[in-house]
Amino acid sequence: MARKILSGVLIALSAIFLVLSVVGIGAIWFYNEPLTREVTGRLTEIDSQLAQAQATLQNSKKELQRALRIVDSTQTSLEKMAKRTGSSKNFFDYIQSTIDDQLLPDLKTTRQRIDSARTTLESMQSVLKRVGSLIPGLDLNAPAKVITDLIDSTHSMDTDIANVETLATQASTFVNDTSFLLGGDLTETSRSLQNFIAYIQDYEKKVEGWRDQDKQVLERAPKWIDQASIALTIFLIWFGLSQFGLLLHGLNIRRGADPFAALRPIPADEDVIA
Repeated sequence: MARKILSGVLIALSAIFLVLSVVGIGAIWFYNEPLTREVTGRLTEIDSQLAQAQATLQNSKKELQRALRIVDSTQTSLEKMAKRTGSSKNFFDYIQSTIDDQLLPDLKTTRQRIDSARTTLESMQSVLKRVGSLIPGLDLNAPAKVITDLIDSTHSMDTDIANVETLATQASTFVNDTSFLLGGDLTETSRSLQNFIAYIQDYEKKVEGWRDQDKQVLERAPKWIDQASIALTIFLIWFGLSQFGLLLHGLNIRRGADPFAALRPIPADEDVIA
């Protein structure tokens, strides 16, 4: 009974593994070409993405170098301007202070006074109208015309002063920008751009190295896949042969053969006969 169970287990397992070995060999070479295409396609796509990133880095580096040249040129021009103008910055600061601290406040005060004078004239105009209505024979046309002309003049003066105030504000802004330009220092900006360009160059070298590695893998991947397929095929052939041997042992055991006979020593009389 034990002999039948042992032989049945050996026959069943060896047959299953033998079939799996044959199926495995077929699967290896069936998927060899699709796997090669998939791997090479993915590696090619990676190289394309890296190439695009490298081109973007190169364009960014060119734009930053252009900006750096502009900044350096501006800094050189500012230095030359500062040498020629000498104390121009202080002069512009004085002009701005005069406009902001004296001219603009005086213009606002003048507009307030004109507004007060216009209010007074309008009150006088109202008084003259009431007096004219109370005294029918009194001729007040001349004073009324003078007051009307004065009121119109205050409106015109207020508009002109408002325009001057706007121009003074614009002049203050212009003087402030000019003063800042004369005293500007773009050294820190230039240094930051140089550091940024250096970082991009380092990263560009890394991307280039990654592309070289990707190309090497792309060139070697088909060979590696073929070598792995060959190695697995040889292993599965050896494994299948071993399972075929076990299958034969199982059949011999079922027929009554002793599976351990080869491990026993040969009897002396058989050695003599041999």
